[in-house]
Amino acid sequence: MRRLSLVLLFLLAGCTASRPMEQTPVASTPERVRPERPLPAPVTLLPSFEAAIERGTRTMDGRPGPNYWQQYARYDLTARIDTAARRLDGEGRIVYLNRSPDVLRQLFLELPLNVHAEGVVRNEPAEVTGGVTLHYVAVEGQEALHPAEAPAGAPRYAVNGTRMIIFLQRDLAPGDSVRLDFRWSFTIPKRGAGGRMGYDENLFFLAYWYPHMAVYDDVIGWFTDSFLSRAEFYFGYGDYRITIDAPAGWLVMATGTLENPEEVLAPEVLARMRQAYASDTPVRIAEPDTDPVTLPGTDGRLQWRFRATNVRDVAFSLVHRGYWEGARTPVGDRDGDGQTDYAQINTFWRPTAPRWANVTRYQQHAISYLSRLTGFPYPWPHMTAVEGGGIIGGGMEFPMMTLIGDYNAAGDSALYYVTAHELAHMWIPMIVGPNERRYSWMDEGSTTFAENHARTDFFPGTQPRLSEQESYLMLARMGAEGEIMRWSDYHYSSFAFGIASYSKPATLLEALRGLLGEDVFWRAYRTFIREWAFKHPYPYDLFNTFERVSGRDLDWFWHAWYFETWTLDQAVAAVEPIEGGVRITVEDHGLAPMPVYLTLTLADGSQVRDTIDVDVWLEGRRQVTVTVPTGAAVTRVEIDPERWFPDIDRTNNVWRAPAGTGQ
Repeated sequence: MRRLSLVLLFLLAGCTASRPMEQTPVASTPERVRPERPLPAPVTLLPSFEAAIERGTRTMDGRPGPNYWQQYARYDLTARIDTAARRLDGEGRIVYLNRSPDVLRQLFLELPLNVHAEGVVRNEPAEVTGGVTLHYVAVEGQEALHPAEAPAGAPRYAVNGTRMIIFLQRDLAPGDSVRLDFRWSFTIPKRGAGGRMGYDENLFFLAYWYPHMAVYDDVIGWFTDSFLSRAEFYFGYGDYRITIDAPAGWLVMATGTLENPEEVLAPEVLARMRQAYASDTPVRIAEPDTDPVTLPGTDGRLQWRFRATNVRDVAFSLVHRGYWEGARTPVGDRDGDGQTDYAQINTFWRPTAPRWANVTRYQQHAISYLSRLTGFPYPWPHMTAVEGGGIIGGGMEFPMMTLIGDYNAAGDSALYYVTAHELAHMWIPMIVGPNERRYSWMDEGSTTFAENHARTDFFPGTQPRLSEQESYLMLARMGAEGEIMRWSDYHYSSFAFGIASYSKPATLLEALRGLLGEDVFWRAYRTFIREWAFKHPYPYDLFNTFERVSGRDLDWFWHAWYFETWTLDQAVAAVEPIEGGVRITVEDHGLAPMPVYLTLTLADGSQVRDTIDVDVWLEGRRQVTVTVPTGAAVTRVEIDPERWFPDIDRTNNVWRAPAGTGQ
């Protein structure tokens, strides 16, 4: 998710091998006394992660282990929408498969919309609508009751905030499954779940609308952290059949494939939809004055049926008297048959959002480009963007669906930015499924990184990575950031959460590009996505993958940048001409160690590059002197002119020869 407040905050906001070095003592001056620098420590694994390695479900090189497993579920859900009462009535069945080696005596589920219940703990304001009312819960056909009401041996359930627990009447053995049945209802909030779903004029967008199985994984077991509104989600994968019962005249789209278009769409609209899905240029499928857009239905209602496979969630939209535009976009070769595959693109918006006439084109570019960038073709049948002015300011992602604000005031370029961001989420967390509630940076930081590359491709000549870097540095200079590895719901402030989740981790991926080089970085990045597709990586899996692919011990990098709030401040302290070259003294005023990338500009305009390896700082030193042969006078020395690394003070990164010295 990219919230508009964070976007505004952000808007404010080739090397040679190392050469031998001449060691010089650290010089302390009356003006600036440098304290002894702390040294990065080896990354300490969580005991539960170490135990997973011992069990063979994880590995120390970042791959899933030979014994890796994860749970799975099959959902059959029906939602009936009363647009006048703004109410959803649902019923559904979940078949939960225990693929773990463990015997389960209880099941945990999540009811995120209970964040709108009276008295529920949350870390952001929320409309109180009463949350979710459960009318019926059953296990294997036997009704489950509250513990105080259930007879001995019967299934029981309890709800605490956004968490639900079901106590089974029999243990769920490895390889076994259990059937759960539910009926529920809730009043649809205007801006639900922290502005991620809700309603506005002629629009409903429904998410987190059903009881959802909590994750039981190989590292921590049941994940039972409550949804508090700010940090997002950790969902497992499953197959879904969903039926949306909606009034005729409302266009419905959802995660998955629409299985009965002939039963719900007016013939002319159906024909234009099929035309659009075969077109490389956008086709208007419906407009506000298109009448009718659907069939009349039975008693003025229609049932839209969708099916989705191996997704972590489902969402759906209802739009009345709006625009529907469609097209297709190439995603590469999904199945290895040598043929180009395509994804369908849908865009729904209302007349109050004229900038959205460009969003189909934005989606086409983003899905195609990101398929190439990640090395993983977009795997699903469609990608749909829904304009959500009045519900959301920024955007929010769901499998195959995104809800984005109208962006009337922000402009066309900002609308592309947020579109690319939300669609980049299709890879993380929808394909690669980390725990967003604890490690939002794995999701948002990686997505911001991918978004910035899409922006650079769409707007050639721009460098959004530098704006992202400055957003991080702005808060770092204030001393207001928090550690990236701090659990996401427990950051010191919303600004610290935003920087630790978005700008800083995106900036650090760029720093890794600069550190490892293009070839190695992209191999590691794409390897991580490929190996953890439709699985649940932890931060250590990401760290270990980069170390395996690069062949380098990067613990110093992870510790300094992810577990601490250390900053980088390298400085050119002195440049002394010598016969055939120069002697350069570099000081490290910060705490975060990084290699020093030196670029020397000569009097004839040519350049010489040199690198000081990070190891000198890992020895605890604060100063180093190197001799660089140049064969000509040096007019300028600069540290990291490409700005790969987030140096907090670039005013001391440059030395210029005094005028008239002839150096």
